[in-house]
Amino acid sequence: MLDKIKVLYREIYKNSQTEVLEKIIDFLKNEKRFFIDKNVDKYWYKKAVIYSLYVDLYAGDFRKLSSKIEYLYDLGVNAIWLLPVLDSPLMDQGFDIKNYYKIREDLGTNEDFKYFLDKAHEKGIKVIFDIAINHTSSEHEWFQSAKSSKNSPYRDYYIWNETTEKYKEARLLFKGMVNSNWEYNEETGDYYFHRFYPFQPDLNYKNPEVLFEMLKVLVFWKKMGIDGFRMDAAPFLWKEDGTNCENLPQTHNILKIFRHSLDYLQEGSILVAEANLRPKDVVKYFGNGDECHAGYHFPIMPKFFLTIAEKDYSHIYEALKEKNTPDIPDNCSWFTFLRCHDELTLEFVTEEERKKMNQYYLRESLWTFREGEGISGRLYELMNKDIRKVLLSFSMLFSTEGSPIIYYGDEVAMDNDYEFYNMMTEKTGFKDSRFLNRGPMDWDKIEKELKDKNSKEYRTFNAVKSMLKIRKENIELFEQKGEIIPVKDKSLYIVKKKYGNKMLWAFHNLADERKNIKLKKEGVDLFKNSKSQELELRPYEYKWIVFEI
Repeated sequence: MLDKIKVLYREIYKNSQTEVLEKIIDFLKNEKRFFIDKNVDKYWYKKAVIYSLYVDLYAGDFRKLSSKIEYLYDLGVNAIWLLPVLDSPLMDQGFDIKNYYKIREDLGTNEDFKYFLDKAHEKGIKVIFDIAINHTSSEHEWFQSAKSSKNSPYRDYYIWNETTEKYKEARLLFKGMVNSNWEYNEETGDYYFHRFYPFQPDLNYKNPEVLFEMLKVLVFWKKMGIDGFRMDAAPFLWKEDGTNCENLPQTHNILKIFRHSLDYLQEGSILVAEANLRPKDVVKYFGNGDECHAGYHFPIMPKFFLTIAEKDYSHIYEALKEKNTPDIPDNCSWFTFLRCHDELTLEFVTEEERKKMNQYYLRESLWTFREGEGISGRLYELMNKDIRKVLLSFSMLFSTEGSPIIYYGDEVAMDNDYEFYNMMTEKTGFKDSRFLNRGPMDWDKIEKELKDKNSKEYRTFNAVKSMLKIRKENIELFEQKGEIIPVKDKSLYIVKKKYGNKMLWAFHNLADERKNIKLKKEGVDLFKNSKSQELELRPYEYKWIVFEI
């Protein structure tokens, strides 16, 4: 693996700055002694049900989050994705990192984090966290030094120019909120480059010291026991004038260096590509199974919503065709979701679909994001507070493709949080509609409602729990890629999966009318644990049937 790292490094930096390469190799050899070779499940992420949360908004801090492990274990998740937890001024929910080696003080200490990790691992729950590798906070000590003097040793850790004419092809990622990728710095009389907010200056990977620094960060947390990293803003690492500064070959080589370095120390720690791209472009981040282990399937998210709104499974069927979702290496996995901490993205739908999605789901103008290119809001709100549709969408997620992600609060039908939105708008100065779906968990209310069998919280939580229990008991079936069955009735969404001598059929009634289905042979209803050859699906009902073959 060290030889591969050397080759990749030379492809990026040619024959210059080889002293940094030598430092990287020596560093890895030295760190290797801290890792003991042991049998680990290298492919745990392919069987994962991932629960995504903000520590502060979910529990308060890591000690309190440790006390919620039992709740998550009871729900049936086996992996936790921690949204930003590293030291930050929190101008962008923690994606603006001030110190890569320190847990945010409001969340506790590094020791508190280690305590939480150990508690999660005792329950067989893996933990991954976000790490912004494209930019830092403007309060990071590197940038504080770099912006104060052109002679700073950290000056070349960032990208500077006398004018705003460079990288003109780089699009605006926060259109409508941020109007330029350049920000003027009065102290040195020039501009620094940023792809996101002005308080998030981009790192300069043309300086290999930056790559080395980031590698040291990954190894630090791997030694502590973290199971994986969500590589935030990965597509933007390398900038080249005359390009759109996205998905460049050097970016892929940098990620491969990270992958080979971590695997050299000990396999089992995963890299997740946060690449908001079409699947045919995301697959490039898997490499030949030697880059990222998992990638997000962003386009499938709006297709779930279109399918339910129009009662037409063909939206998902088309999205998962090989021309749109190419095959991926066997050791890689898609991560799929209904909602995440960001918006319901409409970036990958057609203009006509975008208009329809806004018509179907933009119930308040406040929910719009990026001038109509996305819709913010909780799953429960987007489904017009119809629990049947919420659960139907979860069944579709769990049975369709990849490793599913549950966004915190959606398992108890959490509402939009307007109070939190107003508070964050005042704090940041940006009217970011995503704050609607980033509010805190009200545990007093949730724990009370979970005792009431008629509450939306109880009904949603226990239905999701039941699905995940069945999924775990039949994981060999559910982790298969699956096949969508094309039937004449567009409002009947059926997914078929096969493993060994068993076949799973997941039926979903997208319509608001009953459906009766005659099966060719008798199967077992996994929810009722009873045999049947005839199915009756109520409006928006789902059933999972297993057949012996």
